[in-house]
Amino acid sequence: MTDSSPDFSMRSVALAAFLPAALFAIGEGAIIPIIPVVASGLGASLPFAAFVAALILVGELVGDIPSGWLVSRVGERSSMIGASLVSIGGLVTCLLAPNEVVLAVGVLVIGLATAVFALARHAFMTSFVPIAVRARALSSLGGVFRLGYFVGPFLSAGVIELTGSVQSAFVVHIVGCLGAAVSLLVLRDPSASFGPTPAARRTTAEPDLVALERQGLFATLRRHRGVLVKLGSGAALIGAMRSGRQVMLPLWAVSIGLGASETAIIIGIAGAVDFALFYTSGQIMDRYGRLWSAVPCMVGLGLSYLALSLTHDLDDRVGWFIAVAVAMSLANGIGSGILMTLGADLADPKDPAPFLGAWRFTGDAGSAGAPLLISAVTALVSVSVASGVMGLLGLVGAGILLRYVPRYSPHTPRSKR
Repeated sequence: MTDSSPDFSMRSVALAAFLPAALFAIGEGAIIPIIPVVASGLGASLPFAAFVAALILVGELVGDIPSGWLVSRVGERSSMIGASLVSIGGLVTCLLAPNEVVLAVGVLVIGLATAVFALARHAFMTSFVPIAVRARALSSLGGVFRLGYFVGPFLSAGVIELTGSVQSAFVVHIVGCLGAAVSLLVLRDPSASFGPTPAARRTTAEPDLVALERQGLFATLRRHRGVLVKLGSGAALIGAMRSGRQVMLPLWAVSIGLGASETAIIIGIAGAVDFALFYTSGQIMDRYGRLWSAVPCMVGLGLSYLALSLTHDLDDRVGWFIAVAVAMSLANGIGSGILMTLGADLADPKDPAPFLGAWRFTGDAGSAGAPLLISAVTALVSVSVASGVMGLLGLVGAGILLRYVPRYSPHTPRSKR
């Protein structure tokens, strides 16, 4: 589908397109702030707690390897249902984990499932949403995930208070996965309104195209290595700054003595700011271009990390923690949907999943690497130095995006990228 699709209506597909993602994201948002806390309670050191939190992103990176092929083969809906069920298996493992090692295994499985779920929804939006409103649609999808990161922590805080067990927060995500799977089964497949899905089109594709797709992720990485090395490095740093925030804030809270429910509430409040800006980000990208969302996002996140690194030993460190958490959410909200939009700009709309798998692998490499870097620097030096390093990376990323976004994703849309 291209610009010439006047009959497209987001309202006609919004419930089926967004509800499963919202339920899945609420569950994910419920567990992310408490993973380091759970790991610490099971006996993990501060650096190992950061490592366990990072494994959800490592799992997403590994899950990107088969996800493009899988979604292209079986379709978006089947992929999301399967991912929800696999995620439940990982969550039950976390819920019953007797030690930090078993917890780490469960977190890794959740990350694997999350990669498939996220790519499947991204592929649908890339295939069927007209270019003229692409950024707003994908920012709305980003906003759905931000809604989950806003609501989820409050739900986990309530469950923890009611049960007295931090691990009980994993039940919220189990319910979210079940809800996502049921909604996918009950609601009409939104792609049915717009012709064959990419998976269906693939079965009637030319033989040489089919053979090309069978080469998988690494062949796709080679074919598109130019854009993936240049603009992809900026995407990797965006992913790094965002995932680093999800690990740094809970880790920082542990280091300054905040409890699990307090941490979840503070991060949930910050998530409200993030969520409030998702549509504004889409309007900026559709009206002024992708650059005007990407660069302010990275500069804001970089400066926030640098500010946080200076506050650990201050008397009002809790107040500073809250202020920086909100500032990070403000910067991140301005960039809502930027990675999905850039990937959609570059992907083949007829079958975007293979390229999107490679694009998400590039971004998720940064997402997975940042928490591991935070863990390593925290172990070797301190959590404050780790925050400072992340801040510098954010400013480097802003420079890369400033150079390459206009080259590969200019404001004036092109039918072929």
